[in-house]
Amino acid sequence: MTARYVDHRLGEFLDMVARRQPTPGGGAVAAVTVSVAAGLVAMAARYSADRMDGGDALVHDAERLRASAADLADADAEAYGAVIAAYAGSDGDERLRRQLVGAALTRASEVALEVAELGAETARLAGLLAVEGKRDVRGDAATALLLAEAATRSASHLVVVNVEAGGGDGHLVRRAAETVATAREAASAPALRLA
Repeated sequence: MTARYVDHRLGEFLDMVARRQPTPGGGAVAAVTVSVAAGLVAMAARYSADRMDGGDALVHDAERLRASAADLADADAEAYGAVIAAYAGSDGDERLRRQLVGAALTRASEVALEVAELGAETARLAGLLAVEGKRDVRGDAATALLLAEAATRSASHLVVVNVEAGGGDGHLVRRAAETVATAREAASAPALRLA
């Protein structure tokens, strides 16, 4: 078994992203970004736990988000690999090829939606800490919020791309739009003074 993306050294992962190869691509990078953002949330929550109601629960939630998002980096690469295989496969049977491609694109959409959902939840927690957390780590929480919002928007865009390419379920697109709204709402808190 090959190492998970998050088990590579940072420089190695960045080199893999930059290579002329399909994975890791945008979905994996969005997932890793959510994981990094959730790590910042966990750190800010640990510093703020004694001053916030439910501070320990925030740490637990952030760690769950961090681990789940990290796992989705590899799931995204597997899903996109299946899309590539479906386009190449089916021994000339066009109908079968369309079915395989559609199913693979649906799975890729589902993984991207999971990334977006984790990103939106991370943004929500980061927004809370950016306003109510210990003053010394509010900047870290705001950084997490901005990263999570961007990753949510990126993953949501991939849902749209995959659904449109495969003639998939518009319900996935609607759910993706909801994640973007959640992340944007978290970033729009007046106390954050974010541009």
